[in-house]
Amino acid sequence: GVNYIAILIAGVASMAVGAGWYGAFAKPWMNAVGLKQEDIVQEPKLYIIAAICQFIIAFFLAGVIGHLGSYTLVGGLITAFFCWLGFVVPTMTVNHRFHGAGWSLTTIDAGHWLCVFLLQGLIIGWMGA
Repeated sequence: GVNYIAILIAGVASMAVGAGWYGAFAKPWMNAVGLKQEDIVQEPKLYIIAAICQFIIAFFLAGVIGHLGSYTLVGGLITAFFCWLGFVVPTMTVNHRFHGAGWSLTTIDAGHWLCVFLLQGLIIGWMGA
């Protein structure tokens, strides 16, 4: 089984990380994707989709951590890092290259997802099953 409280906390914490990350990197991110402030649409459904996806990531990360039997702080961090490095970075890199995006976008987005995965791994590893 998985700890649904840990998954809930990890999902909510991930949304906070995203708000902070993209708040701090808003201008470089907008430049990287070719948007201006007036082009940004902040519809509630976008944040609902993002939250659902954060909970899905937390759920499956908890499953991987549990499957490996690594419900510890270090185990959660290591598992999260390798999931990020092995699945997120390559997928995002391929997508960004085919979209014609620059490496600055990949760097900004990869940094965000690294923070998300490490935070989720830390929470899930700490709280256990």
